[in-house]
Parts: sequence; structure tokens; C-alpha cells
Amino acid sequence: MGSLSPGLTDLKQIKLDKRRLDNFLSYLILAKKCESFTVNEVRYSWDEKVPAHLPDVLLGAELFKALDKSKDPYIKERLWFQAIRYQYFKERSAGSENNSEEIPSLFKKYGSAFPKNMTYYRTLGYLAGHYFNQKDYSEANYLYSLCYNFSSTMKIPSKWSFHPQNEDDWNKSLSLAKTKEEKATLWQMLGLAGDEARAIEEIYAIDPQSEKLELLLSRLINMTEISSYSGTSNLVSIVSDSASKAEKTILTNNATLVGRIARNNNTAKPCFWNLAAGYLNYLNGNDGAAESFYTKAKIQLPKNDKLIIAQYKILDWTLYLSRLKTINAKAESEMVEPITWLANLRDGKDTIPNLRYNRAVTQSISLLGALYKKQGELLKSNCFDSKTEFYTHNENIESLKALLSKREKTPFEVAMLRYYHLTIEDLYYHQALMLVYQEKIDQAILLMSKSGKNAQAQLLGNPFSIHINDCHDCDFEAVQKKKYTPLSFLNEIKILKTEIAAGKNTYVNTFLLADAYYNITHYGNARTFYQSEITGQDATSPLDIPEVFRPTFTSAKLAEKYYLRARLYAKTKEQKARCTFMAAKCERNDIYNAAYNDKANQHKYYWDFDFKDIPSGKYFAELKNSYQKTQYYQEILKECGYFNTYIKKN
Repeated sequence: MGSLSPGLTDLKQIKLDKRRLDNFLSYLILAKKCESFTVNEVRYSWDEKVPAHLPDVLLGAELFKALDKSKDPYIKERLWFQAIRYQYFKERSAGSENNSEEIPSLFKKYGSAFPKNMTYYRTLGYLAGHYFNQKDYSEANYLYSLCYNFSSTMKIPSKWSFHPQNEDDWNKSLSLAKTKEEKATLWQMLGLAGDEARAIEEIYAIDPQSEKLELLLSRLINMTEISSYSGTSNLVSIVSDSASKAEKTILTNNATLVGRIARNNNTAKPCFWNLAAGYLNYLNGNDGAAESFYTKAKIQLPKNDKLIIAQYKILDWTLYLSRLKTINAKAESEMVEPITWLANLRDGKDTIPNLRYNRAVTQSISLLGALYKKQGELLKSNCFDSKTEFYTHNENIESLKALLSKREKTPFEVAMLRYYHLTIEDLYYHQALMLVYQEKIDQAILLMSKSGKNAQAQLLGNPFSIHINDCHDCDFEAVQKKKYTPLSFLNEIKILKTEIAAGKNTYVNTFLLADAYYNITHYGNARTFYQSEITGQDATSPLDIPEVFRPTFTSAKLAEKYYLRARLYAKTKEQKARCTFMAAKCERNDIYNAAYNDKANQHKYYWDFDFKDIPSGKYFAELKNSYQKTQYYQEILKECGYFNTYIKKN
């Protein structure tokens, strides 16, 4: 036999009462047999239907015999549990028409002899299940409430099983409660089932100090948020315009209820109630009442409870923002501490377990960005809530660069820039990028050289390589003698332009220049050249590119210009045919762009576009009329389906 795993005790090495050990092992064997009907594989609606395992009659007889004979209280209690569970599954398999009283009598016969421990309450749960199957819901719900109140482990299954049917049934359950605590538990469970306000009112009447009120208060706030909160990031408009009159009435009633209890100041944790009353009034647009409750809560805050203090700060801050109409120097001074604190939480510099602060951060930057934009302060607006349109104006970028490079920043500027995600190198890269598409290469190189690591990122393919069919993955996998970076790419363009101006290798250099300008469009192999946090890093289709930059990065006009210029320098028909076909590709891509940019198609997805019938354009006609006898013409026919279709039709 193998050896025992580390940590396990060898029974042979310790002295045990053999009789007790035999009894225990016998029980374990019986308990294992019971798994045949109690433990079933989870099956879904689409799974093959299989019959449930039914309790075995012989096993039942064995259980009851062992229960009668057992003298050990520990074993006997567990056998009692197994026997009642057996009877429960047996009754359930027989259907609700089985009105057997075996479970209640079995519970009554032995129950008083056992301690009120987990086994007892698990057994009580099956008694409750018996009454539920018999449609005696008032008795079942009362018993489930006893299980619920016993331990946290029992709370979830008891809550799932708790189902009051109507008011009469509910009142019968209440009448079964023997103590105020039991009544409070029943009301708490009803509150969790969706009647929070009524449950709070009733428990508060029973015992204002009841700890059961706190869970219901949390639930009340959560449900109120779901029904009335606008779901937008604008803190000024708290109650949703789409909220129904009934939902708004519920919000008002909840704020009134919690406010009344808070004013009475007789709960176990008055601070919680003042915070909750303030928040509900804030949601309802009653800023004055919210401020009054928060002021009371501030005095009551537990000094050593970082979580509650932080929660107060967030609530007070959101109220401050909701009342902020304009931002001046005084307001900026007041905001330094809270926005720094929120940034520290976001960045992990300050950690408060279980504090929910993400919405406060998101809403804060959105509102501050909107207020600054309304005031015409676009720079500060963009620092909080960066918008793509800001980067379409070079003067905006220059003002941002000046702020980022400013040596003596104000405390507010330091705090504000914690929310800005780009570096000055990123801005230099963007400026250089836009100059490239304007053919201002010397200026672009100057700025690109200041863009840090952005300038040194390797391009995936050779941007001076082109084929009949665009195959980016093929270009990425191809052997590249030289790997280009954005900076080395621009330096190569500068060399080409210099040699063209000097009349050196004009055809080859101009064709390579055209290839470069083609590949830095969306359709080329160097998309990563223009992809950034500003222009869209994950643009897999033209529709993913921000609309303000889409014409720049999808247009092939610049490449077309140089392909046609290369054709002028060409000395052979083969060279001219090649230039003409590349111009045809540029023409085709502009046809794509026209469809993508059509306002009528603005709600379409990439896969909704059908480009089977693309207009042939003028360059296909030129190829057919002037270059049929070239070898390159034959290669186009083999590889380009569009051109092949055009020739067959014409």
C-alpha cells in the first residue's frame, strides 16, 4: 500500500475507541450512499433529459434502522439529518399530492434532543422544504427565516427558498414569530425580496437599534440608484429624464423615509443614516438637504474607520461638483486636495479596501472637462477629458506642450495633469505625423526626433515594398534586410526627395516614394505609423479611425500623385503599366472611402459594405487600351480579381 499524504494521521498510530470508530465509519458509508440521490450533475435546458436518481427503499430502511439503534449523540444527529433528507427527496419524487407527515413527525421525535448547531438548521431547512412542497408557504417561510438567522452559511440558500405568496400568507408567517428578533428577520428577508422601504419601516418600529436595518439601507440605496440614476457621467443631471413618474416618486419617498430616521438619531449607526439621507436627497436634486445631512454625518464619522471617512469624502465631493456652475481660481484651489486624493486612489498610491471610487473618478473628469469647455478653456478641458477634436488644431497642441513643459506649475496644474494620459513626446509624434501627410518632411523629422521612444518603434513591414495584392501579413513575415522605425522611415523619404530633385534615379525613387505614401494609408502595410492613442490604436477598419482623421489616413491621393509622376519618368512599357495599376489601386481605395464616409452609411458596420461591383475607373481602361502586350498586364490578370472581371465584361 502507498504511504499517507503529509499531514494525514495514521489511525494505527493513535489510540481510538474501536466501537466509536466503527460507528463513525459505518455512518460515513451510509452518508456516501445517500449521495446517489442528493448529488446530481447540473444539467441545462439544452442537455439530454435524464431521469433523476430516486431514493432507494432499501437504503431508507438501512438509514432508519441505524437511527433507531445509534446511541452516540454526534452520530445520531447526523443520521437524523440523513433520514429527513431521504424522506424529503422521497416526498418530492412523489409530487405535491403526497401529503405525508413523516418529515414533521420525524423532526419532532428527535429534534429536541440535539443542539441548535449547523446540522440542526440544515435539517430544519428540509422541514421547511417539506412545507413548501405542501404549499404551506407561511410555515415554510418562517422556518427558512430561522435558518437564515443562524449563520452566514445558511443565508444564501434560505434567501433563495424564501417566497411569500401574498399578504395573507405573509401575515401568517409573521404570526408564527415568537420574538421581536424573529419578526425582524422575517422583515429583513422580505426587504431583500424587493420591499426594502416597507421592511425598514417595520424593523425600525420593532427595534431602531437593529443591525438588520443596515443591510436593508444598503439595498434600498442600490435599488434606488438602479431605478433613478441617469447612468451618464454628468453629475449635474442626477435623476434620469427617462425615469418614470413612479420611479421619481419612489426616490422621493425613500429620501423622506431615510431622512426621517436619520433625524431621529436613534439607530445603532446614525452616521450611516445621515450619509444615506444626504445621498438620496442628492440623487433627488435636493442639494440643500443633502448638505445638511452630510454636515451631521461629518461630526459622527468614526475616527479610525478609513472606509467610512473616504465614503463621506466621495459623497461630499460629488455634491460639491453638482453645485459647481463655473470654475474660478478659488474653486481650483478648493479642488486640489480632492482630485489629488482621487488620483492617488486610482493609481494605487492610496489604498482603501472595499471603497468604490471608480464612478467618482469617471464622473469628476467628465464634469470638469465639460465645465471648462463651456467656459472656453479648451486646454484644461482636454487635460481632464481628452477629446480627439482637440488635436486637429496645432495651436491647441502647442498650448498643451507649453503646459507640460512648464517648470513652475501651480498646485492645481500639477493635480490636473494627473488626469492627462499623454506625454510631451506623444504630442511631438502627433505633430510630426500630421506634417508627413502635408509633405513637410524636414519639419516632420525635426519634431519626430523629439518624440522619444515613439520614433524608435519598429514598423512591421517594409514601407517601401508594394505588390499587386495588398497582403499585410505577407509583408510582415517577409525577410527584411532593413527594419524601419518612424524616424528612419522619414529620413529615407528625405533622401528619396533629395535624389529626385537632383535628377538621380527619378523613376525608381519616385515609385518608392509613392509606395511609402501608399503604405502609410489604412490600406498599406505601415498602419502602425499613424496609429496612436490620439488617432486610434486598434483601428482595424476605416470606420474605426476617428472621423476627423479618417480622410488623412485613408486617402491615397498623395500616393496616386507620385505613381503618376513615376510613370512620367518611366522608360519602358512594363514600368508604365506598373505605375498605372498602382494608380488604379489608389483610385479603388478612394471608392471604398467614399462609401465609408457617406453619411447614409454612418451606422453601418465594416461587414455591412458590399464591394463586389466596384466601378472600374479610368486606370483600368488605360491598362486595357495601352498595356495589353506587357508581361505585367498578364500578372495583373492572374492576381487581381477586379481587373479580371473588368476585362471579361469589356
